[in-house]
Amino acid sequence: MSERAITRAGFLRLAGAGLATALLGSPLRAVQQRTSGAAGGYDFWFTRLRYNSGDWDVDQRMPANLITSLIDYTNLRVDPKEHVVDLSDPRMLSAPFCYLAGHKAVEFSQAERRNFERYVRNGGFVFVDDCNHDIDGLFAKSFENQMASIFGGDALKKLPKDHPVYTSFFKFNGPPATSFELNGWGDDLIHDYLKGITINGRLGLLYSNKDYGCEWDYDWRNKRFLADDNTRFGVNIVMYALTN
Repeated sequence: MSERAITRAGFLRLAGAGLATALLGSPLRAVQQRTSGAAGGYDFWFTRLRYNSGDWDVDQRMPANLITSLIDYTNLRVDPKEHVVDLSDPRMLSAPFCYLAGHKAVEFSQAERRNFERYVRNGGFVFVDDCNHDIDGLFAKSFENQMASIFGGDALKKLPKDHPVYTSFFKFNGPPATSFELNGWGDDLIHDYLKGITINGRLGLLYSNKDYGCEWDYDWRNKRFLADDNTRFGVNIVMYALTN
């Protein structure tokens, strides 16, 4: 069995049986040490990464809205709680999906950098969202510099509009715009692309300057006023993370 033949969800199940090390050739002991609250009986749990620099705790209502949509639209067994884990904590290596966002400068510590690289290179999936929705903003420049130093200067690339993430569940013709872009906030641009880092043909990092986190950060009772459910693309991201 090859590494590419294993989905992330399958990898996590195998990890529980102690087979991940043999399949990936990497000593991911942390994957075998999942907490019972996060792993027990669930196909998916939302993990927010807490990092020492910047403001990691943004868009506080977004996880609940995305979790609700996953429950509404899919057959996944979804943990109803958000899990906040330090990026420097080896427990983050066991998550099927991680979210990292902020407005301010990002400067990883050695432990944060080590876990981030290990997670992405060995089968993890991180969705990173720039809350400034600004390609020249402090978060964007500092985070992109971090990625260049870890994975190489040309690792972060624009995704084509026919990338599987846009059709993994719902069908999109590229990344949907956000109201912040349409209202001319941030850099006054509508970004018609997302970026990513691909490892061995697998997208391990999805990076957005579109501020989806704020777009999905609303009181759940206001969802009924939306013409289209804007969290559907979030469902796509999670489903891609679990099945590719």
